[in-house]
Amino acid sequence: MELNMLGAYGPWAAALQGDAPGELSLRNPRWDDLEVWQAAAHERIRQRLAAPTVPGVPEVTVERQYAYDGLIIEELSWQLPYGPRTQALLLKPENASGKLPAIMALHDHGGNKFFGRQKITRTGDERHPLMVAHQDRYYSGLAWANEIAKRGYVVLVHDAFPFASRRMLLADVPEVIRGGLTDPAWEDAEGIARYNEWASNHESEVAKSLFSAGTTWPGVWLTDDQQALSVLCARQEVDATRVGCCGLSGGGMRTTFLAGVDKRITCAVCVGMMTTWRDYVLHKSYTHTWMVYVPLLANDIDYPEILGLRAPKPTLVLNDIEDQLFTMPEMERADTILSEVYAKANASDAYRCSFYPGPHKFDREMQAEAFAWLDQWLQ
Repeated sequence: MELNMLGAYGPWAAALQGDAPGELSLRNPRWDDLEVWQAAAHERIRQRLAAPTVPGVPEVTVERQYAYDGLIIEELSWQLPYGPRTQALLLKPENASGKLPAIMALHDHGGNKFFGRQKITRTGDERHPLMVAHQDRYYSGLAWANEIAKRGYVVLVHDAFPFASRRMLLADVPEVIRGGLTDPAWEDAEGIARYNEWASNHESEVAKSLFSAGTTWPGVWLTDDQQALSVLCARQEVDATRVGCCGLSGGGMRTTFLAGVDKRITCAVCVGMMTTWRDYVLHKSYTHTWMVYVPLLANDIDYPEILGLRAPKPTLVLNDIEDQLFTMPEMERADTILSEVYAKANASDAYRCSFYPGPHKFDREMQAEAFAWLDQWLQ
């Protein structure tokens, strides 16, 4: 028996889904009409996600506007019906005119809930040391949202539940939950580390509470991201027919759900977050948060097929060969699944998957391919 996280139960658990396509997989022979399949699959995933309903476009406040490094940067905020006010950054080239294509730049998880939008942006010469280290580790020292904006895009980066402005404050939970901790100041690196450790351990309670409330963590994320997408598409300088999304890790998972579900996303780039349910069952759920799991969805489609719901729209997947979050065989299996989905949709040219050496990251070379792909389909 192959060693796995469930021991003697592993083979049984993996066999529950088997190798055959799920009921709502486009690879299932029962589906021969793309539009009929998409309608059925979208309805099922909507039911499984049980995302909170938020009607309309949020009322947005522009808190501040300034120029930096060839960009105009706006600090935005809006209030959803639940949780703290969302803070976001909108970046666009100086002296741009006319309607521009747009990018939803989705920040990562990174075991760091104290920060959100700051992970992939740069708004001044003075930067938080923890964010300097974060960008050095995962992004070749680059603020990739800034870099793509310079190529002629309007880019929105917002804090997702429960990160940065949307994080859960220790002051708002009972003492038995916070264990004597208090909310850290911005400059308190040790306090931030303690907060992030607490927030990581607190994920189980959050997930159980969300399930008990009749929703899911990916569902809440999807609503947050769709509301931000509505904000972006409503901008007068944005061509809402040319909108892409991209993100690493947690941002890659958010890309998978947002691009898979929301037809407004023209082009998608998922980085460092593509595998199969089998990988989670047997090998790698311990390396992931509660944010990826949708009860019973595995009965319908495999994990990569969430992103495949967008076929035939253009989709790029970037993987790291030594990524510690996944096994190589299951990353390759995910590529095979998506290739088959796009082939059946007669859109093989609209799907690409690349593998890069190294651990979990979205480095300079990967960014170059991602940006070229977005340019190809949006510019």
